[in-house]
Amino acid sequence: MSETQEKAPSGRHQNPNTQAVRVAFNPLRPTEKPQEFYDGIKQKFAEARDVRISYRPDGRAQYTSDLTGELAKYEVDPWVETIEERAAINDTVECLFIGGGFSALLTAARLREKGVESIRIVERGGDVGGTWYWNRYPGAACDVSAYDYLPLLDELNHVPKSFFAKGPEIFAHCQAIAHKYNLYELAVFQTTVTSTVWDEKAKLWRVSTDRGDTLSARFVICANGTLSKPKLSKIDGMETFKGHSFHTSRFDYAYCGADLSNLKDKVVGIIGTGASAVQIIPRLGRAAKELYVFQRTPSAIDIRDDIPTDPDWAASLKPGWQKERIRKHVETTAPGFGLTEAQKLDLAALPREEKIRRQENQNIEHQMRIHARVDAIVKDKATAEALKPWYMHRCKRPCYDDEYLPAFNLPNVHLVDTNGKGVTQINEKGVMFEGREYPVDVLIYATGFEVQVTGIYNDIRGENGLSLNDKYAEGMRTVFGIHSSGYPNLFIMGGYQASFQFNLTFMLQTQGQHIAECIKYVRDSNYVAIDASPETEEWWVQEVIRHRGKTNRNAECTPGYYNFEGESNRRQDGNYNGGMLQYCNQMADVQKDLQKHFRFC
Repeated sequence: MSETQEKAPSGRHQNPNTQAVRVAFNPLRPTEKPQEFYDGIKQKFAEARDVRISYRPDGRAQYTSDLTGELAKYEVDPWVETIEERAAINDTVECLFIGGGFSALLTAARLREKGVESIRIVERGGDVGGTWYWNRYPGAACDVSAYDYLPLLDELNHVPKSFFAKGPEIFAHCQAIAHKYNLYELAVFQTTVTSTVWDEKAKLWRVSTDRGDTLSARFVICANGTLSKPKLSKIDGMETFKGHSFHTSRFDYAYCGADLSNLKDKVVGIIGTGASAVQIIPRLGRAAKELYVFQRTPSAIDIRDDIPTDPDWAASLKPGWQKERIRKHVETTAPGFGLTEAQKLDLAALPREEKIRRQENQNIEHQMRIHARVDAIVKDKATAEALKPWYMHRCKRPCYDDEYLPAFNLPNVHLVDTNGKGVTQINEKGVMFEGREYPVDVLIYATGFEVQVTGIYNDIRGENGLSLNDKYAEGMRTVFGIHSSGYPNLFIMGGYQASFQFNLTFMLQTQGQHIAECIKYVRDSNYVAIDASPETEEWWVQEVIRHRGKTNRNAECTPGYYNFEGESNRRQDGNYNGGMLQYCNQMADVQKDLQKHFRFC
C-alpha cells in the first residue's frame, strides 16, 4: 500500500482509529532476493544520478526565481483583476504574519484562543490560502489524508468530502478559518514584505512592503510557506517563444477555458513531471488536441485509490477526533513502536551496516513494485521504461495518482523523455531537443518552486543589523527551526532544522502551538521580548547534526529539492531527522523551562 492509503474496514469505510499506512522499511525483515540483485539496482540508481549531474552540475543555479523583466509575467497573479489602490499603512500591531497560508492561519487561531486580538496577515496574493490560493490548476488536490492534512477540522466542525480533498475545498477551508477567527479585519493583501528590521530601542520589528507601508509589530511570524516562490529552469531562448506560456501556479484559465475546452484545437507542451504536473497532465491529455510532456526525471507514481467520505463515519466522530488522530500518528510512527521486547533486543543486536543494507534493499523492493505498476498500466513498452524512476524511494517527492500513467495510453499524449538532460532550448515555435523541433501553441512550466531558507522577497535583519542570510552563511542556526538567536520575537515556520514530515501540517500545527505558548508567556510575564539563548541554539544545531548524515543517502540521490539539486551541503543545513515524537517531546521539555532556554527582557 502507499504511504497515504488507510487500512479501510470491509466496504471501504474510513475508520478514525486507523492511521495512514506509511512505507515502512523494517530492518528486522531479511530481504527477498540475493544481494547481487540489490547491488545491481543501486548501480543503476547511481548511473541515473550521474547522468543528471553531468548534464547540470550547477545545482540550484540551474533555476531562476528572479522573475523580473521578460520573466515577470510568470509571477503575475491571475486570480485578481486589478491591484486594489489603497493608502500606505503606518501603524503598529502585536503579531504580524508574513504569508497567509496554513502556517499563518493555524498559528493565528491558537493566538486568538490565548486572547491575542491585534493580528495582521500580510499576503502577496489576493486572499488567504497560501499554496491553495496560488495552485488552482486542474486536478489540484492534497496527496495525504485530508482528515489529517486540513488543520482545525474540530474547531470548524468540518469533515472533508473525500480522503484526498480537492483544491477548491481546501481553499474554502482556509477562508473559513480566516472568517471564524476574524483574521480578515487587519489583513493586507496584494502586498509583498520587502524588509523586516529589528528596532532595538523600540523593541519592535519595522516591516516595509512594496506598497510603501511602514508597519511595526511586536512579534513577527514568517509564514511564507516552504514552496511558494515559483522558479523556472534556465533554458536558452525562453524569451523568444511566440506562443502562450505560464507557470502551473499561475494557471491561465482565461486562455485554456474553465473546463479546458479552449485546448481542443491546441497543441500543448508541459515541461516537468513533478507533483503538480502529475495532477495536471491527465486533464490536459483529455482536453488538448495534442500534448507533449517533456520529462527529465520521472516521478514515482503510487496508488491513490481516493474514496468519498462515508457520511455515517463522519457523523460518528466525537469532539477532538482530529487531535486524537494526530496524537496516534506521532505515537505509532515513532522508532520501535509495536516491537516486542525480544524484537527490540534483536534490533539492537543488528550491526549498523546490516540495518542500513536491509533498509536500502527494502527500499529497492518498493521501487521495483512502482516499476511493475508502470508495466501493468502503460501499453507502449518504450514509454513505460521511460516512466520508471531509477532512484531510492523519497529521493524525490513520491506521488499518488491513478490517472497519470493511463494518460500515456491516450493517442494524443506524447512523452518526450530527455533521459536526464532536460529541455535546453526553446525557439519561437516551441521546444527544441536533440535536433527535433516540437511546435506548440501553449507551453506550461511545471518547474516547481524555490525552497524557503529564510524570507522570500524579504531582507530580515536582527540585532546589530545582521542579515539572517549572512548569519546562515556559515551554517543554519536555529532552535526547532523556529527561533534564531539575535532575532528577538521572530518566529520562522516550515523551514529547515524543523522535523521533516510528508504531511507538513503535522509539523506546522506543532510549531504553531509552540509559538502561541511562547508569545503567551511573554505577555503573561510582562516581558517585552523573547530570544533564543546561544547555548540552546548550539544544542539544537548539534541535535540536527546528530540525526543527519548517518548514511550517504543524500549524496547518492538523484538531484531534486530534497537534496539541494545534488549540491553538497553542511549536515546542519537540512531537516531534523530524529522523528516527530522526539521533536514534540524536546519542544515540550523546552516549554517547561523557557527561562533556561531563552533570554527575556
